[in-house]
Amino acid sequence: MLDENLKNRILRLIRAEVVPAVGCTEPVAVALAVARATELAEADRHRLDKIECRLSGNIIKNAMGVGIPGTGMTGLPIAVALGALQGRSERGLEVLADVSDDDVRRGRETIDRGIISIALADDADDVLYIDVTVTAAGRSGRAIISGGHTRFVYEVGNGKTVLDIRGKRGDGANDSITVPELDMATVWNFAMTVPPDELDFILETRRLNKLAAERALMAEYGHRVGRTLHSERQRSIMGDSIFSRILSYTAAACDARMGGAPVAVMSNSGSGNQGIAATMPVVIYAEEVYADHEKTVRALILSHLTSIYIKQSLGRLSALCGCVVATTGSAAGICYLMGGGYEQVAATVKNMAANLTGMICDGAKPSCAFKLTSGVSTAVISAMVAMEGDVCTSLEGIVDESVDTTISNLTAIGRDGMTQTDAMILGIMTDKSK
Repeated sequence: MLDENLKNRILRLIRAEVVPAVGCTEPVAVALAVARATELAEADRHRLDKIECRLSGNIIKNAMGVGIPGTGMTGLPIAVALGALQGRSERGLEVLADVSDDDVRRGRETIDRGIISIALADDADDVLYIDVTVTAAGRSGRAIISGGHTRFVYEVGNGKTVLDIRGKRGDGANDSITVPELDMATVWNFAMTVPPDELDFILETRRLNKLAAERALMAEYGHRVGRTLHSERQRSIMGDSIFSRILSYTAAACDARMGGAPVAVMSNSGSGNQGIAATMPVVIYAEEVYADHEKTVRALILSHLTSIYIKQSLGRLSALCGCVVATTGSAAGICYLMGGGYEQVAATVKNMAANLTGMICDGAKPSCAFKLTSGVSTAVISAMVAMEGDVCTSLEGIVDESVDTTISNLTAIGRDGMTQTDAMILGIMTDKSK
């Protein structure tokens, strides 16, 4: 049984990391910083003179090709314009919710005025760094987000410093809590022993993310990966199975989010796609096997907390695709629903590391739905193999006898080993726009 203090800290951690977001979290975070800088300037939102954005490479990479909810447009300029025109910083990652057609029209006009500048911040102190300055009629506001999508570290309004915690350690959602040190055994024990009524909040991930998937299955978002997999034509190839439905619903939710659907999804560790990948495979499998309420809740908690645990050492943004993390979580949840215990779940995680390690993140974009299907298909296979008593061994690649060391090896590659990969990806992406 978990210590009560540890249990409560993990509960607070999950609630902090699993939150709703409207739109891709990188452009949304930029819009959030713009909204706060505009508030600090206390200026007329419709008469701004200049909006200057200095961003880390990872922010630029993840914001270049993604749809902005409710706009029919792609990329940072419209997100910046809307943040200035109608954004309210207290809404956090839902800052772009309820965008109207009139907002979009005014946003286009703001872009056409040429007052928005977007540049790479060479002095960024974190891979997640957003520095925005807004000026208007002699008034100015500046806001810096660093280390987390909603973590403001510096705020100045008209020469008055409101906040300055630059240089202090923190990762956004967790600044206000003592982050517990996790390992896979602790994750398992928490998911299996905490009374289910204390975990029921996780079912909101099912509601939000399934609504996003269902919307995309009836519409034209992104590359329509989910809708294609759900069509009559695919059934002649893949059949109408639990596996095909897991793939289609997961991809569809990603289609909606990356295609700019004006819907909220439940994110995980600052990423909507990670929230989708940690949720939908578990939800669909649970429904298909008629898992009861408690098993569904525990499987979702196991999935989301495994993802949070892996992200603790990987970092918010990296060259490693986030679906590697989140689908490892869903693989653990599916294995549990298959009847697996801790030994099988640990084997599943090792099988995932042996397969998906090295999948690059080349930005948030509609084709992320393809990567989610790759990750989810691997998750199902990894769980199935583990349930048959087989596991990748310490003689194979980065896999270690210890599941926690295996995870550490995986995150070290994504965090440290792929640094040059990240720079090369950004270079390729920005060269295409010249």
